[in-house]
Amino acid sequence: MIPDFYTPSPAWPEQIERTAEMLGRISAIEELVGRAPELRRANRINSVHSSTAIEGNELSRAQVEGLANGEPVFAPPRAVKEVENALAAYESLELLDPWSVDDFLRAHELLTAGLVAEAGEFRSVDVEIVNADGDVLHTGSRVEKVPRLIGELLEWGRASADHPLVVSSATHFLIEHIHPFRDGNGRIGRLWQTLILSRWRPIFAWMPTETLIRSHQDGYYAALQASREPESDAAAFIDYMLRIVTATLEMYEERAASATGRVGESVGDSVGVEAAIIALLRADPTLSAAALSDRVGTTSRTVERHLARLKARGLLRREGSPRAGRWVVIGG
Repeated sequence: MIPDFYTPSPAWPEQIERTAEMLGRISAIEELVGRAPELRRANRINSVHSSTAIEGNELSRAQVEGLANGEPVFAPPRAVKEVENALAAYESLELLDPWSVDDFLRAHELLTAGLVAEAGEFRSVDVEIVNADGDVLHTGSRVEKVPRLIGELLEWGRASADHPLVVSSATHFLIEHIHPFRDGNGRIGRLWQTLILSRWRPIFAWMPTETLIRSHQDGYYAALQASREPESDAAAFIDYMLRIVTATLEMYEERAASATGRVGESVGDSVGVEAAIIALLRADPTLSAAALSDRVGTTSRTVERHLARLKARGLLRREGSPRAGRWVVIGG
């Protein structure tokens, strides 16, 4: 099963190349900003908040931050425990081996201790995944096969020559497909993809990928289902996760560039024109392409090209006339 469970897409190499380019710009941003620890800590809190919220946890981001700071939070004890466990699991990323079954079980125990009866243990019963109407969407692997399948999956990941972005997404899908635990499968799948990516580029330990998944939660479950039917092929889920990773990096690049407080020539030269344009238009949506080019330190034609790309990706919208109109940053 392991060698043939996805069909590679010819679009993946270009997406991977774009991701690598963005990571280079983000490194430059962090060096310029000098606030990487602060930005990364905020991202970690966003990740924990979103990953637990996807599973129905109702704590607010402010409450998650309070728990991260060791402050008392008045909320249902189970909800507090879910967040405390997730914080502990993400803080342990550096100590985990992504290809170790023992560490896989250890991470599940960190996530679910005090919440489920079989924390840190493979499930002892067969399971079905059902929707709100009780329809069966997927049947997990037979209980007696689970330990072997997870061992094979992690060994495949260790040996795979495919790119970590693909391997991590495929591993995430197969964890959900095998469904090795009674509860916590979604949380461990997302955590394990983050862990694999962090071994490729450490910055992924702090990337709030879960935040984007939560914002596109219907797409997350649709991609999982599309990869199960009519027969198992993880390509649809890999496509989805590559898009989510790209969107996550775009969001981080934009926030980090905004944090400089001076998106001028050095930012345009060092960290990407598009991040600078977004930051400038947030501050003054009436800026023209000529004004943007002066601030960013590039030509009007280059700015116009980037504006067109930002509009095509749904990140910018123009309202009003060419002369008297204004820009709207989507989501900001």
